Amino acid sequence: MAKGVLLDLSGVVYQDDQPLPGAAEAIARLRGGGFSLRFLTNTTRTPKRSIIARLHSMGLEVGAEEVFTPARAARDWLTSRKLAPFLVVHPDLVEEFADLKGTGGEAVVLGDAGETLTYNLLNLAFRRLMGGAEFLALARNRTFKDRDGELSLDAGPFVAALEYACRRQAVVLGKPSPDFFVTAVESMDCAPQDAVMIGDDAEADVSGALAAGIGRAVLVRTGKYRPGDEERVAPAPTTTVADLSEAVAWIAAHSA
Repeated sequence: MAKGVLLDLSGVVYQDDQPLPGAAEAIARLRGGGFSLRFLTNTTRTPKRSIIARLHSMGLEVGAEEVFTPARAARDWLTSRKLAPFLVVHPDLVEEFADLKGTGGEAVVLGDAGETLTYNLLNLAFRRLMGGAEFLALARNRTFKDRDGELSLDAGPFVAALEYACRRQAVVLGKPSPDFFVTAVESMDCAPQDAVMIGDDAEADVSGALAAGIGRAVLVRTGKYRPGDEERVAPAPTTTVADLSEAVAWIAAHSA
C-alpha cells in the first residue's frame, strides 16, 4: 500500500507559469487521502524560493520542506566537504550558492546555464577539473520542454561532454541519483517500497525512481513525454497514464 507520493513539477504539475488542467485538484485528492507528498524537480535554472512562490501563485500550498531541488542538494554536499563552487549554472541559480567560500578545495557545479553557457566557460570548468576540482552535475537530463513547446537541450549533454574530456564521472545530485529519491522518501518517514513516483521523464523520473528502490512509478503523457518513451527505458514504468489526475486515480485504486 502506498504511503508517500513523489511528484515531478514541470510537465506534471505545471508547464511554464500555468498549472496543468486538474493538477491542483489531483494534489488536493492526494492530501485528502492521507498521502505524504514531496515535489522533486530537476530544474537548474530556478532557485527554490522562486519555485515555491510559483506554486503558491497557482493556489498550491506547498511547504519548503516538501520541495527537493538539486541545487540545494549540491549546496549541502559542498558545505559538508568545505568546498568552494566553480559555477556553470544559470544566473538565476547563483543565489543558491551565495557565501559558499570553502577551505578544502573547489568543485565544478554544472547545470543548465541557458544562453550563458559558452565555450570559454566550459573550457574554464574543464581546466579546473583537470587541476583536481571535484565534479558535480545538478542533473543529467537529456532534454526539457521549452516555452515554445519543443524539446531543448538540458544539462545532460554538457555533463557528458566534460566527462568525456576529463575522463571522469560527475557526481549527479538530482534525478536519477538514487540518493535524491531516497533522501526525499526518508523525509516522509516512508520506506522506498511504499512510495510512488509520478513523472513525465521516463528515464530520469520513472526508471530512475524504480532503480533507486521506489516501489512504483507512473509515467504521464504530459510535459516532455513523447510516444513510445515507456518502451525505451529499463526498468519500465509500472503504468503509463494520460496526466496527473489519472495517475492519482491509479494510485488510489491500487492503495485501497
